[in-house]
Amino acid sequence: MRKTEFWEYAKVRNWQNGMNQQRKRTVQHIIIVGVFLASLGGAFVTGAFTGILARPASAADEPSQFSIFWEVWELVDQYFVDQDKIDPTKMTYGAIQGMLATLGDENHTVFFSPEEAKQQASAMQGSFEGIGAYIDERDGAILIVAPIHGSPAEAAGILAGDVVVKVNGEDTIGMSSADVVSRIRGPAGTMVVVTVLHPDAKESVDIEITRGTIDVESVGWARIPDTDLVYLKISQFAEDTGKELETTLKAIDAAKADAPVKGILLDLRNNPGGYLTEAIRVNSEFLERGQVILYERDAKDALRTWKSVGEGLAREIPMLVLINEGTASAGEITAGALQENGRAKLIGQPTLGTGTVLQPFNLSDGSVVRLGVTNWLTPHKNLIKNEGIKPDATVNQETSVSMIDNYALEEKTLDEVLGAGDKQFNLGLLQLQLLAK
Repeated sequence: MRKTEFWEYAKVRNWQNGMNQQRKRTVQHIIIVGVFLASLGGAFVTGAFTGILARPASAADEPSQFSIFWEVWELVDQYFVDQDKIDPTKMTYGAIQGMLATLGDENHTVFFSPEEAKQQASAMQGSFEGIGAYIDERDGAILIVAPIHGSPAEAAGILAGDVVVKVNGEDTIGMSSADVVSRIRGPAGTMVVVTVLHPDAKESVDIEITRGTIDVESVGWARIPDTDLVYLKISQFAEDTGKELETTLKAIDAAKADAPVKGILLDLRNNPGGYLTEAIRVNSEFLERGQVILYERDAKDALRTWKSVGEGLAREIPMLVLINEGTASAGEITAGALQENGRAKLIGQPTLGTGTVLQPFNLSDGSVVRLGVTNWLTPHKNLIKNEGIKPDATVNQETSVSMIDNYALEEKTLDEVLGAGDKQFNLGLLQLQLLAK
């Protein structure tokens, strides 16, 4: 690979100087989550590609330090003894990944190979192949945030809080979330062995999982038994989440014909985030028109304001919101907006603390560099990155606890729900009952 070819990969410019303002406005932003979906075989959040290509730089544009890189490249090319192991593409991708790693924007700014980029493009469409589990990298360990309901991972015995120790016998020490996900992914019908350490267990276990096709609904709801309240869960901010929520809220309104609905318990726990545009649509259903949802702040300290728009279908009904350390990105935007606009109290644990707005840039071979271009702030202009959203009432809960969701509510009595051990849900229900009186 020639220097100019490598430089096309290595240096990404936001857009050419002559690009008009309209094109700038049409570039879709996405929000970093730091959470990966094993069922996709790649990072969970990607967003729509911008269609903007990196421009190759001239030699005069290259930093002086770049000559050192080429010294090493040429030494490897000429003298490395195992010449059959020299793969210019792998070397190039590895160099890019190393370069981005020095920025310290872990799991936010990231590089995707063409194959990984394709996986990312399908990630937010709601149907994909894999095992079906949300994965996060925490304190150097790869953690299962939660298996998806009805997924092969859940059926095989994968639990929230599991530490992924090996994949097909390969140790995960030193691997990133993307590395682990790339090994777990695969077509439906194929087998993968995931070695995990269950919460509170002393020895790891091997779990064989047959990959499948995963269909994920980002919005679900159910009546809470023996109450006049409903439970509403938003599991991600995918490309159709706003439409799904609108349909769900209309269904909840129609359900009032059978019995009154006096309050909503909104569950954002383990929501890894997604599209910024969908976060705006979701918040607009709950917040009055014109209320600030978030601010974006760029490298020059300029602010962009995002406000609630449209009519909104649930701006009056009492609400409480559940959050935890798995609530990230667009989930944090929503929690912060509802809290700071006085719309709802938050119950649970501080959120993950991700707040980088990402922009994907297409490269000429189909690979993608996803760069953190702005930080986002709450309506009170609090930076959430590395801080998170703090609940109004803190309820600590082990990740191994099986959380109540809309599926459980459809199957259990109220006594069974309250006895399931989900303390965050129980307190949320109690406080919502008082609020909705």
